[in-house]
Amino acid sequence: MPTDTATRPSPSALTARLPERVRVGYWTRLVPLLALLAAVTHIPSFLRPVWSPDEGYLATQARMLADGGVLYDTVVDRKPPLLPWLYQACFAVFGSGSLWPLRTLAIGAHLATAVLLASIARGRWGNRAGGAAGVLYLLLSIGLSPEDTQAATFEVFMLPAMVAAFRYAERRRWLAAGIAVALCSLTKQTGGAVMLPVLWMLYQDARWRGVPWRPALAKTSFGFALPIALVAVILTKPKGFLFWVVTGSGDYASFGSNWLQMLGRAFGNWAILAAAALGFLAPLGHRVWRRLRHRPLPVRGEEYGSTVDLWVWLLSSVVAVSVGFHFYGHYYLQLMPALVLLGVGAVSTGAVRWKPVLVYSAVACTFFWGLAVFWPGQKLNQTAEVATAVAARTSPKDTVLVWGMHPELYWLADRRPATRYLTAGFLTNYSGGKDDQKVGEQYSVSNAWQTFDAELAKGLPEVVVDDSGTAPYQPGMVPRIESLLDTHYEVVGITGDTVIYRLRKG
Repeated sequence: MPTDTATRPSPSALTARLPERVRVGYWTRLVPLLALLAAVTHIPSFLRPVWSPDEGYLATQARMLADGGVLYDTVVDRKPPLLPWLYQACFAVFGSGSLWPLRTLAIGAHLATAVLLASIARGRWGNRAGGAAGVLYLLLSIGLSPEDTQAATFEVFMLPAMVAAFRYAERRRWLAAGIAVALCSLTKQTGGAVMLPVLWMLYQDARWRGVPWRPALAKTSFGFALPIALVAVILTKPKGFLFWVVTGSGDYASFGSNWLQMLGRAFGNWAILAAAALGFLAPLGHRVWRRLRHRPLPVRGEEYGSTVDLWVWLLSSVVAVSVGFHFYGHYYLQLMPALVLLGVGAVSTGAVRWKPVLVYSAVACTFFWGLAVFWPGQKLNQTAEVATAVAARTSPKDTVLVWGMHPELYWLADRRPATRYLTAGFLTNYSGGKDDQKVGEQYSVSNAWQTFDAELAKGLPEVVVDDSGTAPYQPGMVPRIESLLDTHYEVVGITGDTVIYRLRKG
């Protein structure tokens, strides 16, 4: 008697029944390739528990939220809420002991970005350009310091919505474009800069097609406002959302006086990104130079008609990277989609062959991949050693205060923070990459010290970790912290430039 397996169709027979366009179609062939490339380029992300303080901050936030914390009240940050909620959701499903689920989702975000870029490029310059755009983006996506490209942080998860907003706009789907801009902004504020090219395309569409612009603008505005209103009014506290996401970062984003250091970081990261992208930036630069040198600028956008919106997008991204004058490497991820499309357009419409472009990009990617694998881990090792010491000197019910800029200590030690302010920056206005001016108690976030004192009045932390080193917020320069340590604590350990204090008994 025949069994079920004998009559069941084989996998090859099932595949043969699929329509030919699905079996051998463009996306059926391209997406698996991009998925494999996204995974391979970001394998190093799984090689260490934490890559950046942002990951540590998000992980600690997620644990606080899971313990009953309230975002923008007892859990605070200057960032929008989508990524903290994503961390919290992953921890609820997979546990909070590892960031591998977030790293996996980050690979998915890179893949989604690559597919969307491929769709845009394919629509403009054909199938080959589409595939090249997806591949070149993934090769470029690790073309900065590994701490900036291998971490599961804000910019990575912002990119799919940003590219989707542009794609919807060029297809005149204004409501969807507005929603995508909102999602991008709710991941990181500077993601909202993509609204500029969206509005540019809306204006150009109305201008050239002779259609009213007001209905399209109304759809875009409604799509943008609805998700933000939902989050700000219903899912969080409106006053807290407004302060922490919109109005409360003035001093943090101010222009420092050490402009040489600022310019060094800005142009240094530009140079790294340019070196990684030189394969397609060189043809792009040559094409722009020839047109400016030998031909008059187009009068009404005819000659640049297929790329002017991309230049507007790039300009908006440059402005977004410059906001706050910090110029951290991970900010430059926002530039990559527009740069890739401009480069692909230059190669597709020029005399340059694809092979040298792809070969150079692959070689550069290999260099940055190897850099990530062998990236020095001394600071992480020290942080892990301190976290182990803190865990050994405390119990799970004890609280800890980390006086520094490395909130990953809380997560690695698996101990609750004694305060909602997870870095000393909230209490002193210190920010990495700025000078020592406007750093001190008097420059703190509004009412931060009153809140901090009230939190410690409920119970002093069992351990205080002074991770300030020689920074301008070290305890000797912040009287309240100095008094706290002198009055209630004793030194129980020193690791590198980090000092561990424990609460005196009796």
